[in-house]
Amino acid sequence: MDKTGIIIISVCVVLLGFWFVEQNKIARQQALYEQTNQLAHAQSQLAATNNGTANDNTGAQATSTSSLGSLPAVFNTNSPEQLIVITNSYARYTFTSRGGGLKQVELLDYPQTISARWKTKDGARTNGVASLNSLVQVPSMAVLGDASFVGDGNFVLAKTSDGVHAEKAFPNGLRLVKEFHLDSNYLVRASIKLSNTTDQSVFVPVQHFIVGTSTPMDADDINYNVYGGAMWYDGASAQVVNPGYFNTNTTSFFVFSRTPQTEYRAGNSNVVWAASFNQFFALAAMPKDPADHLQALPVTLPPFPNIETTPGMPPAIGMQTALVYPAQNLTANSSIERQIVLFAGPKEYRTLARVGDELHNRADLVMNFGTGFSSFWGIGTFFAKLLLSGMNALHDLTKIGYGWTIVLITILLRVLFWPLMAASTRQMKRMQALKPEMDALKEKYKDDQTKYTQKQMELWKKHGVNPMSGCWPMLLQMPVFMGFFTMIRSAIELRGAHFLWVTDLSKPDTVFMLPGMNFPLNVMPLLMGGAMLWQSHLTPPSPGMDPSQQKIMRYMPLIFLVFLYNYSGGLALYMTISTLLSVLQTKITKNLKDPAAKAGPTVNPALTPVSKSKK
Repeated sequence: MDKTGIIIISVCVVLLGFWFVEQNKIARQQALYEQTNQLAHAQSQLAATNNGTANDNTGAQATSTSSLGSLPAVFNTNSPEQLIVITNSYARYTFTSRGGGLKQVELLDYPQTISARWKTKDGARTNGVASLNSLVQVPSMAVLGDASFVGDGNFVLAKTSDGVHAEKAFPNGLRLVKEFHLDSNYLVRASIKLSNTTDQSVFVPVQHFIVGTSTPMDADDINYNVYGGAMWYDGASAQVVNPGYFNTNTTSFFVFSRTPQTEYRAGNSNVVWAASFNQFFALAAMPKDPADHLQALPVTLPPFPNIETTPGMPPAIGMQTALVYPAQNLTANSSIERQIVLFAGPKEYRTLARVGDELHNRADLVMNFGTGFSSFWGIGTFFAKLLLSGMNALHDLTKIGYGWTIVLITILLRVLFWPLMAASTRQMKRMQALKPEMDALKEKYKDDQTKYTQKQMELWKKHGVNPMSGCWPMLLQMPVFMGFFTMIRSAIELRGAHFLWVTDLSKPDTVFMLPGMNFPLNVMPLLMGGAMLWQSHLTPPSPGMDPSQQKIMRYMPLIFLVFLYNYSGGLALYMTISTLLSVLQTKITKNLKDPAAKAGPTVNPALTPVSKSKK
């Protein structure tokens, strides 16, 4: 390896190490900020309670220090908690009397996964099934407001033929009744009725219908801050807010200083649905009539149960989402009823598409295909859906694992693009063969750039060379790559899927942590980087390119290694197989004869510059 290559590799390694160090530093700073502000907030609430603002709720305690900012969830813990558990073929639903809502949803077909770097205290690799809203105390479909409206927060529950009935009476004559009915496709149909049982008008304050709280999937969910958060749909497009919205005002590597936000509000009587989601699961509330607006707040989460964590590990941050309805006066003996369909399940495209078709509300947008750079102005979204459908079809047809399915679909894509790649390689070979004549032209017309360009175009036309043809394969494959990138990060089918040594294709294939460095050894990205370096050294450089630029282009794959090192094993597998197939195509195409090539283009003597000594 030459000196330039050594320097480039060294710089990339330094950047990679610096990136990991800075990410850990940012996480610690954020955790410290959150802990400090959560403590101050809890103390202010306690002071307000001692001053008499919550005297009507003796013995009540705030179950989440930052549930709703100035609207804490207050449950009277002196009363025993009543739980009703209902199980169907999809999930196990636990309803609670504290808040009268859905405390937890356990998805029976989706195990909880723990990566190689974490273990449960009993030594097992899993601690049950994937669950939603399990790390928080505020249940889904709890209706919160000020203290006069919430009361002691406790409901009376009763089991019905297909769900749960929850009821609560308030001292001012209001009566809140909730009906929950379990349905197919991970749906729970809720009817929430607020009645005025008096002969006088009663004021009803602003109501927050809690959708749920997005949480990391497990102790090693490094993707949560990017792929988790809150989302809402206004009938035209979906908007997303991630936990980074509540970042601290720190300045660091790729992070700019700004004032931290305490809440997110959006909507103007047009919230068709709202969701709390992480990378693979979602709680989405879809009201019959659009809500007034949406509110999302950060929530400090407790440690994962039964997981051995590193001492001093910062707490995880969740995002609690709520549909907000305006205050109003409820006339004598009248009532208002809100019907909400709650989806609590996996972000599985086929299921969400069925739900969206049934309710006519584009529930499939919860997949979050079309946000960020990876959407590629909608083109990447189209290919993500197409590739996901194709991957599932191949898996169902061949009955092979999803790792081998990725290999197979990558081979099919390479076969599809073979004619373009072959044509591009032939064009590059022709360009290489014309290099002596191009050099001669450049020397002859070095003082007349316009003439040189004209003669160069004539030379290319004469030999059937199109310099832009080499760019078309890359341009055409770019949206496919973006679609594959988006599909792999969103496909729940890859969660927990095995391939050779990779135990979960949705996560980095960490074999072990380097001792004393807390640095993961991910094998698949290293193989990807090696394959890309091999490809770059096989690809002939463009004629006329500066030698230093050629060296930089050869080691450019190391930049990909730096930024894709901690992405999912599924993406690294796709990139590795795709690059190896590209190498194979390059070798095969180099050995093929070009039927359109001229019989050995030679340097035209008339173009060869004559030295002054011979004039």
